[in-house]
Amino acid sequence: MNQSPERNGVLIFVSPRAHKFAVIGDEGVHAKCGDEFWRKLADAMTGYFRKSEFTPGIIHGVQKAGDLLAEHFPHQRG
Repeated sequence: MNQSPERNGVLIFVSPRAHKFAVIGDEGVHAKCGDEFWRKLADAMTGYFRKSEFTPGIIHGVQKAGDLLAEHFPHQRG
């Protein structure tokens, strides 16, 4: 995750048996959004998971992280 030149990796880790998950942003992406973005994202995903809507919760997390990345780190052809 921390190998990208812009340090903009995002990891979403889900442990169903432990009923835990984590959303971790590398320092480049975290500098663009701050703690509040991650807190809101985790709260939204928790809301889905509490209703046993696991797939929609993960999709929501991936979409929101993707939107953030697209806004601050647009695709560049290499």
